[in-house]
Formats: sequence, C-alpha cells, structure tokens
Amino acid sequence: MSEKQYTYAVARIRAKELSLLSSSVIEQLLACKSYDECLRLLADKGWGGDGNLTAEQLLENEREQTWSLIAELVEDMSVFDVFLYANDYHNLKAAIKQVCTGTDLKNIFITNGTVDPKTILNAIEEHNYALLPEDMRVPAKEAFEALLHTRDGQLCDMIVDKAALSAIYKAGLAAENELLKLYAELTVAAANIKTAVRCQKTGKTLDVLQRALAPCGSLDADRLAQAAVSGFDAICEYLENSSYADAVPELRTSPSAFERWCDNLIIRKIRPQLYNPFTIGPFAAYILARENEIKTVRIILSGKLNGLSEESIRERCREMYV
Repeated sequence: MSEKQYTYAVARIRAKELSLLSSSVIEQLLACKSYDECLRLLADKGWGGDGNLTAEQLLENEREQTWSLIAELVEDMSVFDVFLYANDYHNLKAAIKQVCTGTDLKNIFITNGTVDPKTILNAIEEHNYALLPEDMRVPAKEAFEALLHTRDGQLCDMIVDKAALSAIYKAGLAAENELLKLYAELTVAAANIKTAVRCQKTGKTLDVLQRALAPCGSLDADRLAQAAVSGFDAICEYLENSSYADAVPELRTSPSAFERWCDNLIIRKIRPQLYNPFTIGPFAAYILARENEIKTVRIILSGKLNGLSEESIRERCREMYV
C-alpha cells in the first residue's frame, strides 16, 4: 500500500470511529424499556439494514459491514487471520458433529473465516484432510476419530479448541504488529484460565488439563494445570503471582465477570491506536472495537428479550472503545 493509499485508509477508519457506539449510547440502550425500543435506538445510530432483521441478522449485518470496509482499505487481508481462526475451528467442530451424528447443522456454520465452511465439511465427509490448511489436518482427523469411536463430544471440543488456540498463538507470534501479538497472547491466556477453572469444577484429571491447555508466553500451562488439579484457590494463587493478578477478584465473582474483565482489558490495550497514524494497528483496533460493541449489543438485546433488570444487564456490558 502506498503512503497516499495508507493515509486515505487511516482517514476512513478515523471517520468510521466517529460512528462507534459510545458509553453514553450504551447507557441509552440500557435505559430502553423494551427490546423494540432498543432496535429503534440502534436504527437511529445507523444499525438495522432494511429494518426487517432479527437480532442475530442485525448483528451479523454489522459484522459483515466491518469486514467489507476493511477489505476495501487493506490489500493483504491475511494479516487479520488471527481474528478469524476461531470461526474456522468452530466450523470444524460443526462439520465433525454433523458427519458423526448425521444431524444437519448447516445453520450454525459461520461465514467469516479463512476457509470456506463447505471445504471443511467436504474434508470431513470425504476424510480428505488434505483439503484443509496444514495446521488443521491432524487435529481434524484426531477430533473426528475421537467423536466417532468414543461419542465423547467434550473430548472432540477439547482437541479442536486447543488447535484453534494454537493457530491463534502461532499467528500472533508471526505478526509484525504488536497489537496483533497482544491480541493473540491475551486470547490464549484467557481461554486457558477459563478452561482450567471449568476442568477444576468438573473434576478433570491432570492428563486432561495438560491436553486441553495451549502454550502461551504469559502463563505456564503446566503450572496452571497443576494448580487446577489442586483446587480453585490454587488457580487463584497462581494467577495472583502472574500478570493476570487483577483478574482474580473477577474470577472469584463469576465466569461471566472474568470474561468481561478479559474483553475490557483488550479494549484498554487497543485504545492507544486512536492516536496511531501510520500502522496496521488502527484497522485491527477498529475490528476489535466493532466486535466488542456487537457483543455488548447482543448482551443488551438478549437481556431485554428475557426480561432481565437493567442492573443485571449492565453487569455484563463491556467498556466501549470510544
């Protein structure tokens, strides 16, 4: 990309940042008396497509708009693959379960990924793993055979989830941009912590934990696994002596509070990109900011549909980028 093109592209992102939902807009959404009132407010903010979308269609439409914009502005979209690998491996799980169970799960395939969902499904149906990216082939075969022979869906998920985290971490290590590296590191670390807590609560063995946790730089997966076997307090004690000490109070509160902490941490880390004039960082930050507001809108809409109190919904909402 030439300097002139880059300057134009960053200027477009800066203009789009002005339409991101602010904290005050989130407060307005929380104050809405109903789901329909939320939709009207979102429409006033430019959300809504043709006005006849379901909540999920509305959110997917916003996500598609984000990626369409980035594709217009950035020549090499592969730099953002680190954000899309989770979708690829979600589709891999869906394909494996569809083939093994004979149940049509096509409606849960995600379109935004680096691999066409049809290619993934064909690879599993035909047992032709060469159709898949190299790093996906071994875990795809292992997960398929595990589900086929044991009917253990958790084991299948564990194999695929760890492979997804490994792909994200590998992409982060290879990235030239520090924000992308940071995103990969935080994503894998947060997933490891959630997995450790979940395995501890369900009484999983050390062997299972070691198979489930993915390597990353900021957490020692072996020590985290050992802590999980010893108990929840041991997990917290280990984290209190790591760079994730601030997460411990949230982890003790609830899994959802910890997830909120993780998402907020990423938003805080990417805010400096608002003042970064000339790297890929502003584009990556815009993608993450949009995903963050889409997640928050989903939480609010779901809460309104299910009759949750404003305070209950507020506890789950994320910090906004702007």
